Amino acid sequence: MTQPTADTGMPAPGSSGASTAPAGPTAPVESTAPAGPTAPGRRISGAVWGALAIVYVVWGSTYLGIRVVVETMPPFLSAGARFIAAGLILAAIIAWRQGLPALKATRAQLASAALVGLLLLLGGNGLVVLAETAVPSGLAALLIAVVPAWVVVLRRASGERPGLAAYGGVLLGLAGLAVLTVPGLSGDVRLWGVFTVIAATVMWSVGSFSSSRIPMPANPFAASAYEMVAGGIGCLLVGLGRGEQHGFVLSEVSGRSWTALAYLVVFGSLIAFTAYAWLLHSAPLSLVATYAYVNPVVAVLLGALVLGEQLTWPIALGGAVVVAGVFLIVSTERRR
Repeated sequence: MTQPTADTGMPAPGSSGASTAPAGPTAPVESTAPAGPTAPGRRISGAVWGALAIVYVVWGSTYLGIRVVVETMPPFLSAGARFIAAGLILAAIIAWRQGLPALKATRAQLASAALVGLLLLLGGNGLVVLAETAVPSGLAALLIAVVPAWVVVLRRASGERPGLAAYGGVLLGLAGLAVLTVPGLSGDVRLWGVFTVIAATVMWSVGSFSSSRIPMPANPFAASAYEMVAGGIGCLLVGLGRGEQHGFVLSEVSGRSWTALAYLVVFGSLIAFTAYAWLLHSAPLSLVATYAYVNPVVAVLLGALVLGEQLTWPIALGGAVVVAGVFLIVSTERRR
């Protein structure tokens, strides 16, 4: 789940998890609110559509990548390795391109970044990785799509008033969530996996919501690097605590799991995140936010085409209701 959002708090499982100052309810990429969004009526460039396509396809495909990784790798240990590798690579790129001062942060900022990283990547993404040992990748993606609804609830609890349409989106999202649990209740998938994904969405929402309310490193890419390293270390510790190292033989990891892990590090956590961060400065926020309801569709299609996951009527109906709720929330927020 890994990952930044525009104005919905929506995660992407293979994303960096960086936090941004919110342009709407909340967003996981700190202080990258658009510095000059495209003016009304201005033509959208090919570069914008290209970057948007990367975010659509790559973040939508990370659910599939996670499912392939956990075929032969322990969930938390693999997630820890992925985020630590991505965080260190990103930090090295920042130091090379911008110099070491770009990585500077106070103790309070480092502590905040570590907290957000643990909430987003250990609690949010790590639990999704664990759940995908028991639920199809497409179902996981649709369950995660309800995150904007939790963000609206958190905003209301903090005293904000999101608006009636946003509440309608919350109700739709929760209704879709109820329908999506039917496969678990009927025994078609493991119910604990369904509830684990739901717990992950709550953790991600709390991390996203809190990231804009605590001191974070000034450089958003540096914040992302610190979050990934902290979250990755957290995943490794949980994996070791669960005993995932026992019986795990590195030589028995399949080539496709290694390939999927490398894909998540390079494409999910680095390339797609960079494209997203650039979009926040180069495209209308309302356009960027559309990934929140495109990613689940991409994930479901890839799961069906590549892994042969069945698209049952509860998944199709529940997914459609959730996506409709997300659409209502996003369209409401972009008018505010």
